[in-house]
Amino acid sequence: MAEYGWQVEHFEEYRPRLRAVAYRMLGSVSEADDAVQEAWLRFSRTDTRDVENLGGWLTTVVARLCLNTLQTRRSRREVPIGVHMPDPLVSSEDAADPEHEALLADAVGLALLVVLDTLTAAERISFVLHDMFAVPFEQIAPMVGRSSTATRQLASRARRRVSQGAPVPDTDVARQRQAVDAFFAAARHGDLAALVAVLDPDVVLRSDGGPGRPEASVVVRGAKVVAERAMTFAQLSPFVRPALVNGTAGVVVAPHGRLNVVMGFTVVDGVIVAIDALSDPDRLGELDLRGFGVGD
Repeated sequence: MAEYGWQVEHFEEYRPRLRAVAYRMLGSVSEADDAVQEAWLRFSRTDTRDVENLGGWLTTVVARLCLNTLQTRRSRREVPIGVHMPDPLVSSEDAADPEHEALLADAVGLALLVVLDTLTAAERISFVLHDMFAVPFEQIAPMVGRSSTATRQLASRARRRVSQGAPVPDTDVARQRQAVDAFFAAARHGDLAALVAVLDPDVVLRSDGGPGRPEASVVVRGAKVVAERAMTFAQLSPFVRPALVNGTAGVVVAPHGRLNVVMGFTVVDGVIVAIDALSDPDRLGELDLRGFGVGD
């Protein structure tokens, strides 16, 4: 019993980090939790008293489990050909969710997770472990079956993709909110010029409607095109509620208590450079957003 108590105590110490690693690897809260739970089962059955770096050992176990999941997704063609939005982490702006905060210790917006989904499994593992969690390439290399030099190249390739596709948002959430509020105000008033003004010329809108709403699965680029599409949001304006979506300004839209869409915004230098929306009815149904008027 004493040994079991020691294991529980130490595993709980590392659990927040392990969940954060798994969420960045997989973009799925449920799969991340499954990976952490499996890591616990393996840890509880293993004599680790001689392990000098227990945190590193557990991180390696979780990383390998995530790598298996990523590879299985591709072998089973579970990665959608169209738009796929990672699981959003939604919390109130005035009462952030501590559990979500633990997962978002570093900036990990939806736009970043979308780009990570485009990487190969080996690229994603190499980039996430090294760039986000400072794991040396020498430790990552055996996981991906490459040399340290090749693993470094994988991370470098991934880093370029991330820098091109996931710009770092403004750190001031209040400034982000100003841009998002201006976006919906312009849509509500049908002011196309004002909409274009708050959008970056190369803004991208990504929307995942899933199998239940395929017409909502789109990728649209360019300020004018995105602005014209945003004009259709006007009728939803009364139901827009501000939220933090993966730590940045976003909204929950629930007409008459029925969740319609969760939207995350990436704001850089006061203008919107990316809008990521989840409107898949099945996946929205898995979110507990009663604090946003959902189900009222």
